[in-house]
Amino acid sequence: MSSTAARTGTLMTLASMTCVQLGVAASVGLFDRVGPAGVAWLRLAWAGVVLLLVVRPRPRSFSRRGLLGAVALGVVIAGVTTLFLSAVERLPLGTASALEFLGPLGVAVARSRGRRMLVWPALAAVGVLLLTEPWHSGVDAVGVLFALAAAGCWASYILLSQAVGDEVTGLQGLAVSLGVAGAASTVVTGPSVIAAMDWQLVATGLGLALLLPVIPFSLEFLALRRLTTAAFGTLMSLEPAIAAVVGLLLLHQVPGLWPVAGVLFVVSAGIGAERTGARLEVAPEPDAPEPEASPDPAQRVGTSSSPLRSR
Repeated sequence: MSSTAARTGTLMTLASMTCVQLGVAASVGLFDRVGPAGVAWLRLAWAGVVLLLVVRPRPRSFSRRGLLGAVALGVVIAGVTTLFLSAVERLPLGTASALEFLGPLGVAVARSRGRRMLVWPALAAVGVLLLTEPWHSGVDAVGVLFALAAAGCWASYILLSQAVGDEVTGLQGLAVSLGVAGAASTVVTGPSVIAAMDWQLVATGLGLALLLPVIPFSLEFLALRRLTTAAFGTLMSLEPAIAAVVGLLLLHQVPGLWPVAGVLFVVSAGIGAERTGARLEVAPEPDAPEPEASPDPAQRVGTSSSPLRSR
């Protein structure tokens, strides 16, 4: 991997994470009109339509297992998006993002071997205590539960997306999953918010869908061709810190000293788990053709396969 490719991949990954957090911050402004579930529905419905039109998945490309996996993944995507936005309604963006990041952290630790990996969940646990400050009565317990539920969905998303990536080539699996996510969100949420829709909201929903997940996914897709899975996962561990900065600048959420320390603990745990638990690259046999790098982000280890991983 050349230094130029690595630098380009790093910039793409940072741009992707920033785009994700900007998309979440922009979503907050619509909470008063349609609520977190309504915003999630707008984004998922448009994202599903856009990817289905662009990718045009072919039914014959799916095995029964791959199709069932894509459907299950779509349900999880709808869950993580709605739950995370519900958490952001009640918690600062940096706190919600750090709590949600416990999902991929748990997957990375569970897939690793060795007792020394136990230090990372312990470090993350300290971070959670500092983020939630249970010694104060002001913590929003419901918001914390929403964020932790989103973390569980994110962990499921990682496992399902990798399984779907093994069964279906390219982005066809994700296109079907996003279509299912949009349909599921429409069934559950659509009827309750459809009366509040106008053309401005519909257009805003399209813009939000492009901001998250369409553009970030494209950036990650290109970045993964330039970075190792360990390098990419380590960069992704910085996302809670980026969320805290975006929350400060755009939402005017000024974190206290303890929450800032908590974010740093969770970020450190994510970096440590990714660096020490990454899968080793297997060298090709002599005279054997070098295998092509998979363009499918679902093949990476210890992190999710698309920007939807978070919300």
